[in-house]
Amino acid sequence: MGHHPVPKRVHRLWSTEHEPVLEVEDGDTVSFGLAEATDGQFDPASTVDAVAGLDWDRVYPLAGPIVVRDAEPGDVLEVEFLELRSVDWGWTAVLPGLGLLGEDFPDAHLRLWDLSGGDRANFLDVADIPIRPFCGVVGVCPDVTEPQSVLPPGHFGGNVDCKDLVVGTKLYLPVQVPGARLGLGDPHAAQGDGELCVSAIEASLSGAARIRLHKGRRIAASRFETAGPLRTDADRAGHYATMGVAADLMSAARDATRAMIDHLGSRYGLAPIDAYVLCSVAVDLRITEVVDTPNWVVSAYLPKAYFGSL
Repeated sequence: MGHHPVPKRVHRLWSTEHEPVLEVEDGDTVSFGLAEATDGQFDPASTVDAVAGLDWDRVYPLAGPIVVRDAEPGDVLEVEFLELRSVDWGWTAVLPGLGLLGEDFPDAHLRLWDLSGGDRANFLDVADIPIRPFCGVVGVCPDVTEPQSVLPPGHFGGNVDCKDLVVGTKLYLPVQVPGARLGLGDPHAAQGDGELCVSAIEASLSGAARIRLHKGRRIAASRFETAGPLRTDADRAGHYATMGVAADLMSAARDATRAMIDHLGSRYGLAPIDAYVLCSVAVDLRITEVVDTPNWVVSAYLPKAYFGSL
């Protein structure tokens, strides 16, 4: 079993036509450095003008493809995260037309974060957000005839934005094409479940992972296995939660988020746009009920440990 640094060449579309940067075997480990999602278009001195000038052709640079020897469709690729370290700054943006509440917040907005403290990031002296680095995009290449955008996830993994893909988690991906062609990118320093405003604390990172190949183990879509209790810091002081009730889960999610924005504004005096950004990196959306037709319930959970007494 060997260890291999992943070359820094990147690609930005899922495609079988990209030249692999590395070939590994079952049991090998890889180390990598991942650029934040804009590939250097933002920096610690950026203003909101950088959002308006975003070059979308440079967005979502992926490390890879990493080819796994003997991987074939019908196999499963396991990616175990061994190390993930964010750099000392990050950003969260509201991008016009995107996000859960795109109609409520139509204007561009940019929030820069100081991550130099190592374990927490302060937000306007209101909240301290624990830093939990993970890769927003981890996937094998889908079986496509034309190059495919990285933005939508799929059963092959990809842009799943799962905040629990932290160190110790094992991600299982159904191999779609020979060699699997693993890609990684979109690193985050912290995020709430839902990534509500369409960005987390976006921050470049370095890390390492162990690759395993499970021959003949078929799964229909990606799965993951955590190493132990999750989010103990977030859970230790309880939560403040708002609820959305509607005949559509997306409507219920929006209503719960709007109620949380209202709470953060009335409790802390946050402007709605700042409360929205804070929700994207700190609030977890959870499906509370999907059986009591015709209405479903989504709840937005705010960890009180980040804020002190609410």
